[in-house]
Amino acid sequence: MEYRVSKPASATRILARGLLSPFFPVLILLLFLTLATVLRHGLEQQDDRQINANLMNEARAMANGLEREFMIHAQAIQRMAQRLAASPETSQAVWREDARRYLEDFGVYQAIEWIDRDFIIRWLEPVAGNQDVIGFNVAFSEERRRALESSRASGTFDISGVINLKQGGQGLVIYAPVDTGKANNGFVAGVFRMRVLTQQMLSSRVLESFSIELLSDGAPTYQLKPSDDTSEVFSHTEPVNLPTLNWSFTLRPTKDWVQSQRSDWPAMTFGSLSLLGLLTSLTTLLVQVMLKRNQALLKTRRELEREIDQRKTIQLDVARLESTDTLTGLANRRFFMEDLAHTLSIADRQMRQVALVLLDLDRFQMLNDSLGHQFGDELLIKVSERLNGLSNERILVAYSGGDEFMLCQQQVDSVDDVIHLLGQVKQCFEAPYEIQGQGFNVTATMGIAVYPHSGLDADTLLRNADIALYRAKDQGRNTYQFYTEGMQDREVMRLELDKDLSQALRNDEFVLFYQPQLDLDRSEINSVEALIRWQHPRRGLLSPVDFIPLAEESGRITDIGRWVVMAACRQLARWQGTPYEHLRIAVNLSGRELDDDELVNHIREALESENVPADRLEVELTEEVFIQNIERNLNQLSRLQQLGVHLAIDDFGVGYSSLGYLRDFPVDVLKIDRSFINEVTNRHDDAVITRAVINLAHNLGMDVVAEGVETEAQLTFLKNNHCDVAQGYLISRPIPAAKLEHAMADGSLLKRIAVTSEL
Repeated sequence: MEYRVSKPASATRILARGLLSPFFPVLILLLFLTLATVLRHGLEQQDDRQINANLMNEARAMANGLEREFMIHAQAIQRMAQRLAASPETSQAVWREDARRYLEDFGVYQAIEWIDRDFIIRWLEPVAGNQDVIGFNVAFSEERRRALESSRASGTFDISGVINLKQGGQGLVIYAPVDTGKANNGFVAGVFRMRVLTQQMLSSRVLESFSIELLSDGAPTYQLKPSDDTSEVFSHTEPVNLPTLNWSFTLRPTKDWVQSQRSDWPAMTFGSLSLLGLLTSLTTLLVQVMLKRNQALLKTRRELEREIDQRKTIQLDVARLESTDTLTGLANRRFFMEDLAHTLSIADRQMRQVALVLLDLDRFQMLNDSLGHQFGDELLIKVSERLNGLSNERILVAYSGGDEFMLCQQQVDSVDDVIHLLGQVKQCFEAPYEIQGQGFNVTATMGIAVYPHSGLDADTLLRNADIALYRAKDQGRNTYQFYTEGMQDREVMRLELDKDLSQALRNDEFVLFYQPQLDLDRSEINSVEALIRWQHPRRGLLSPVDFIPLAEESGRITDIGRWVVMAACRQLARWQGTPYEHLRIAVNLSGRELDDDELVNHIREALESENVPADRLEVELTEEVFIQNIERNLNQLSRLQQLGVHLAIDDFGVGYSSLGYLRDFPVDVLKIDRSFINEVTNRHDDAVITRAVINLAHNLGMDVVAEGVETEAQLTFLKNNHCDVAQGYLISRPIPAAKLEHAMADGSLLKRIAVTSEL
């Protein structure tokens, strides 16, 4: 205890002797000079850290701005590509008008281009200053080709990186694929000059204060404002988060900027502390200065914290925008798939089911094409508002793109839960949609896949829901279909058949069968209908129902239709000078073929090349096709009539209630749909309708053909009611030309028919 008490006393005496030492003032002065030197060095280091922090904040702000602007431009180009994918028939003039609006709205593009599937630039806007790039192959290197093919396969946009532009100078190009896979219709591309792009995105203050070097994969690719006046001490490299690009940039400030960031406090502190050692009277003032300095530092810190909070808020807003579709306000496809994957992981742990519903609006493309894109956008918004009303903690609704929506139902206990949801979705389409002052009835088709039975991961579930949706469309619209085992096998077979279809024309695998048509007045065969068959090398003879829908989806229906016309004309040419030269052949055309501007020219060339009279050929179109685009179709059909071919309306009676178009269209033949003939002898309504159609056609100067005649009673009814021509299995099934000639030669076609007239 005594030792502990004596030690502090000894220390006190030593301190007292030090204070009384004659060297104390010198020690005080040295102490203050040492303290002043240390503080100055510390403040200079703090200035350096502050400068680096400010430089980093400048770089991060620039990176955020570049990322945001790039995404805005990329999404704008992507929306333009989506519109072209939704409307592949868009004309060059309409596309150019759309591109000009983009050029005016954004003011930064060097050009906007449409690039076909072969990577050739076909359309661009503006043409002035960019003429040299028309016909240019943008896949000018293996690396660019792989990037573009990957973009086309995935449906995501691609950014070229800094390249030497064909127009001259350096720039970059954003490519957005127009649909994906085989449905791809090329790319829409936005071309930017680096000089214009940087001036647009960066403020004059940034351009004056910094030298910027753009790096791709760590290697310099572009330098903006190189200068000898930049600081050799300070620089900051910041990554730029852009899809498909590994970009960063190095920011180097000018010496003037660095000097403007430096504080005078290091020198002032050194001088003040030095003077404090000499003039103790300045101690109070020095304390006050230091307090002010601390307050300034605290204020700067608070401002920096506020700025950091603001930037975090901005980042949250950007994240929200990235997960939301800008048109509908619903979750976008990417966010939906991420959420679905998370939901499936939870469902796996809790051993629950999850339902994925794909919803496709029926006939949306037809409405969008006929009434305009603005109408289509408004309809999508209205549908989104109703579907969003179903959203809750267990149901997520998203917009996938085009006319497709996605719904995820969590915690499904039984299929009744899914059926209940489907009923709620159906209710969303019961009331008409009020758009542009008019009411429109819209229906939807749905495909459903349920976890875990229909797939164990999000991608598999989505694929199987899409297969179910396709199957539902196959069975008719305004319905739904659950995915079941075996659907995928059928889908694989369909895809294989679609692939084989591309080779069928080249390998001459199609053949024509002919179904005779009986002239009821003369009891003669004067006309036949040509029906295509596919002699598949592995699957045998396929009927049109197995491949015509695939041909319409893939766009090959026009080529197949041209083959049918040419094959029919060749058969007519072979019959010339034979007992069958009086026969007329009827061929069927689809709506897509009628839209072809070269249709009439092709038929004329086929007739002339085979030296066949035009009245030996008859063109059949369904009632629905006739009035899809009345003004355009009337022009096409008038040209066909002037050519001399016969025109027939097929499947009459099941399409539209308005008969006004019969007065306007140059129609020669009306074909009554088989659904009326099936029960014409059993149902009074069908008999009345059939008589009315026959009388209507005769009053308008048209001949009448009844399809689907299978019994002698039906044939007798048609004969007694003055129908002109009968066609059906009672007379003959579709047969090859050789069998038709043999049957007509030996009279076996007419021997099997016993026509008894009822007086």
